[in-house]
Amino acid sequence: MTNLIYLVLVIVFIIIGTTRLKIHPFLALLVASLAMGFFGGLDSLTIINSLTEGFGQTLKNIGIVIALGTIIGVFMEKSGGANTIAEYFLKLFGKNKSHITMSITGFIVSIPVFCDSGFIILSTLNKALNRRTGISLAVLSIALATGLYTTHVFIPPTPGPLAAAAIIGADVGLVLIMGIIVSIPVAIVGLMWASFYCSKFNINVEMSEIEDKNESSSPSIYQALLPIFIPIILISIKSIVEHPSIQLDEGIIRSSIVFIGHPVVALMIGVTYTLINTKVSSSTERFEWVSNGLLNCGSIILITGAGGAFGHILRATDISASIGQYLIEWNIGIVLPFIIAAFLKTALGSSTVAIITTAAMIVPLLDPMGYTSSMARSLIVLSIGSGAMTVSHLNDSYFWVVSQFSNMDTTTALRCHTLATLLQGITGIIVISILSFILL
Repeated sequence: MTNLIYLVLVIVFIIIGTTRLKIHPFLALLVASLAMGFFGGLDSLTIINSLTEGFGQTLKNIGIVIALGTIIGVFMEKSGGANTIAEYFLKLFGKNKSHITMSITGFIVSIPVFCDSGFIILSTLNKALNRRTGISLAVLSIALATGLYTTHVFIPPTPGPLAAAAIIGADVGLVLIMGIIVSIPVAIVGLMWASFYCSKFNINVEMSEIEDKNESSSPSIYQALLPIFIPIILISIKSIVEHPSIQLDEGIIRSSIVFIGHPVVALMIGVTYTLINTKVSSSTERFEWVSNGLLNCGSIILITGAGGAFGHILRATDISASIGQYLIEWNIGIVLPFIIAAFLKTALGSSTVAIITTAAMIVPLLDPMGYTSSMARSLIVLSIGSGAMTVSHLNDSYFWVVSQFSNMDTTTALRCHTLATLLQGITGIIVISILSFILL
C-alpha cells in the first residue's frame, strides 16, 4: 500500500507540475522518474543507468519514425493536400452531407498531422461549407473535430499510439490494423453526435471570415493521399506476412517485404515520395518545410523518451510488482489502462502525454495480468488511446482550438465537443473489450 501511495504522489506531481506550475512534461517526467527511483529503494547509479537506458531504448526505434511522420504532416499542411482531400469527399458525398465529408477528411488527415493543426488547416473550409450549405458550423466543426481526434489517439504513425507501442513493445503494424477497426465505430459515434445533437446550435459565419484561396497549385487527390497510404500499406503488409498463420518461406520476397514494411523504411519511402511530388517555389522552401517538421517533432520525441525512462525506472523497482498485484485484484483487465489514461487525460489535458505516461505505468503490469501476446499488447495500446480521448475540456489546447475556430462560446463547446469525446472514449473501450473477449 505504501508503494501505491508513492506512485500516486508522483502522478500528482506530474499533474500539478504540468498544469499549475507550467513545468514542461519532459522535465516533469524526468523528475518523477528520479523520485520514483529513490522511493523504490534504488541506489543512485542504478537510477541514472535506468533513466538513460530507458530513454535511449525507447527512442532508438521510434524517434526517426516520429520525425518522418511529422515531415509528411507539414508538407500536407503547406501544400494544400489536406484541403484537396476535403474537396474530393465533398464532391463524392454532396453538399448536404458536408458533415460526413469533414468527418472522413479529419479521420484521414490526422494520421500524420496533429489534430490541433489539422483542425486549424481545415477550419476555413469548414466555414466555407457553412455558407454554401447552411449546415450549422457546430455540426461541421464537431464532425471534423471528432474525426481528427479518433485517428490521433488510435492509428500510427500519429506520435501518441506510436510511442505507446514502442514503450509497451507492441507490433506497430498490428496496432495500426486493430486501430483502424476500433476507429471506425468511434468516429461514427462522433459523427452521429454532431448530426443529431449539435444541430440544435445554429452557428453561422460572416462572409468576411472566409478567405479566398488560390488552389491552382494544390496537389491532386492521389498526390495528397499517397504519402499517408504508402506507409500504412507497407507496414500493414509486413505485419500480415509476419503473422504466425501466414506460411511464407524465408527468401528474398519475404525479407524485402519485412524490410520495406519496417516503420522507419515505410515512412522514409512516404517522405521521399512527398519531397519529389510536392510542388514548391524553390529548394529553399522545401528545406524550410522539412526544418519546420523537425522543429515541431522535437518536443514530442523528448516527452516520449522521458516516458520510456519513467517506465524503465518502474521496472527496476519492486514498486511495479506490488502495485501490479494490487491493481490486478481489481480484476478489470483491459479496462485498467483506459481508466488510468482517462484520469491523466482529464487532469493533464494532453492526450499524447496521457498516452505516454500510462504506457510507462502499465508496462510492469503486463506479465502479471497475462497480456503478453502481440494481440494483447496491441489492444492495451488501444485501450490507453481510448482513455486518452476521455475527455477534452478546458485544460486541453484542442478544446480551445475547436471552440475558437468554430465561433463557439465555452458552454456550447463543453456541451458539443467535450461530451462528444466522452461518448467516443466510452465507445472505444466497449469495442476494445469485445475484441479482447473474442481474440484473447
